[in-house]
Amino acid sequence: MKKILLNGENLTVSQAKEIVDKNLEIGISNSTITKIKTSRNVIEKWIKNDEVIYGVTTGFGEFKDVKIPQKDIEKLQHNLIISHSAGVGEPLPRNIVRLMLLLRINSLVKGYSGVRLELVKQLIKIFNFGITAYIPSQGSVGSSGDLAPLSHLAGVVIGEGYAYFGNELLPAKHVLAEHGLRPFKLSAKEGLALINGTQMMSAFGVEVLYRAKRLSKLADISGALSIEALKGTDTAFSDKLQRVRPHTGQINTAANLRRLLKNSKIRLSHIDCGKVQDAYSLRCMPQVHGAVKDTIEYVNKVIETEINSATDNPLIFAKSNEHIEGGNFHGEPVALVMDFLKIALSELGNISERRTARLVDGSLSGLPRFLTAKGGLNSGLMIAQYTAASLVSENKVLSHPASVDSIPTSANQEDHNSLGSIAARKCFEVLNNTEKIIAIEILCSCQGIDFLKPLKCGKGTGTAYAEIRRNVKHIDEDILMSEHINAVCDVIFREGFIESVEKSAGKLS
Repeated sequence: MKKILLNGENLTVSQAKEIVDKNLEIGISNSTITKIKTSRNVIEKWIKNDEVIYGVTTGFGEFKDVKIPQKDIEKLQHNLIISHSAGVGEPLPRNIVRLMLLLRINSLVKGYSGVRLELVKQLIKIFNFGITAYIPSQGSVGSSGDLAPLSHLAGVVIGEGYAYFGNELLPAKHVLAEHGLRPFKLSAKEGLALINGTQMMSAFGVEVLYRAKRLSKLADISGALSIEALKGTDTAFSDKLQRVRPHTGQINTAANLRRLLKNSKIRLSHIDCGKVQDAYSLRCMPQVHGAVKDTIEYVNKVIETEINSATDNPLIFAKSNEHIEGGNFHGEPVALVMDFLKIALSELGNISERRTARLVDGSLSGLPRFLTAKGGLNSGLMIAQYTAASLVSENKVLSHPASVDSIPTSANQEDHNSLGSIAARKCFEVLNNTEKIIAIEILCSCQGIDFLKPLKCGKGTGTAYAEIRRNVKHIDEDILMSEHINAVCDVIFREGFIESVEKSAGKLS
C-alpha cells in the first residue's frame, strides 16, 4: 500500500480520517526533511550562543523569566512533559489519540518548530506501529494548546505514562520495547514543540466533521422517509423557491429531497388531497438542514486550516534567523467553530425528533397510534420517541457554548483561555446523540411506510426503505426496542448505505 507523505500543507479532514481508520503508513518527503533540518540548525546555533529563548533556555508560563543553564536544557524538556501530564477523567477514544499524533506530526513537519529530524522519525514510527497513548480526556483549557492531553501523548515518546498494546494497557516503555523502540531523549525546544498545540480539539474536529457530513445526508434521507410515511408534499422543495433565497445548503438539501422522492407512488396517491402545506418540520427541511450543511462547510474550512498550521511557541523562522514568541497555540478559532457545529447538529436532531413525534401521533399522522396495529396490548414505538426527546434535550444542555467562558491560569500570565477542548468534546457528544435521533426517525418512518403498502416509495427512499427492511423487520408485537434502534444504527452508519441510496437517486450533496 502506498505510503502517505505529510508536508504540513494540504492534509484534509477526509484524508486524516482515512489514514487513521485504515491504518495507512505515513512518511515525509526529502523537501520536508530539509525544512526540518534547517529549522533545527538555527536552534542549535542560538543555544551555542547562549541566547535567551522562551521555553528553550527559560522556564515556562510564569517561569518565563527564569534562565536555565545549558547543562539542564534536556532535563527542562523532560520535566515539562511529566509535570504537564496532569489529565484526569475517562480516556480519550483511541482513534482520537491516533488523530492527535497524526496532526501533531503534520504540524511539526512544516519546519517552524525547531525539532530534530530524529524526533519526527520516532513519532512516525510510533504512529505506523499503531502505538496509542492512554490520555485522560479532561484537563485542557485550550490555550497554550491542549497542554495536558498532548503531554500524555508526548509521555509515551519518552517512555513515561501508559499505552495500549493490543487491548492491554501497559507502561509506555514496555510497549516501546515490544516494537524495538527506546524512550526518546528530548533536546532543547522539543518538549515544548510536542505539547504546545491544538491537536486534541482539532482531532475531535476531524472526527466530528467527517461523520457530520454523512449525517447531513442521512438526515435528508430520514426526512424524505418521513415525508413518505406522513404523506407529505414535495412542493416546498421546488428549485424555483430555493433560488430566490440562494443559500447553498438550502438549494442542495431541496435537490436531495427531490431526488430521493422522485417517482414516489405514495406521493401520487394523495396529490389531489386538498392539503395546502405541511408542518414546518417537513416543509422547512431545506432551510434547516441546509443551514446545517452550510455550517459544516464553514467549520471544515477552519479545521483544515488549523490541521495544516504551526501552533507551538515560539516559532522558528530560519530564513530570517528569527524566533517569534506569539500565540498560535490559542484554540479560539477551533473553540468557536466547535460550538457553532454542536449548535447546528443539535438543530438537526431537534427537527428530526419533531418529525418522529408526528409519526407516532395518530391524530397528526393518519397512521395507527404509536405505529402499532394492536395498540393497548402493545405500546409500539411510544418510548422510542421518548428516547429521541431525551437526547434532544440533552443536546440543548451540551450546546451551551464553551467558548464564551474563560478562566486564567499560570498566575494570570495566561489570562484568557479558549476552552476549545471542552467545546470539541461536547460537540462529539452532540454528534453521537444526533446520530441516534436520526436512527429513531428512520425506524419510525419505515414502520409508518409499512402501513401504506402496496404503495411504493420514491427512487431514493425506496432503496433506503428496502435496505432497512432487509436487516430490521417490521415491529408487529412489542419487542426489546433498544435492540431495534441499535440494529437501525448498524445499517445506516455502515459504509455503503448512503452509497446504495445514491446509486438509485443520484449523488446527494
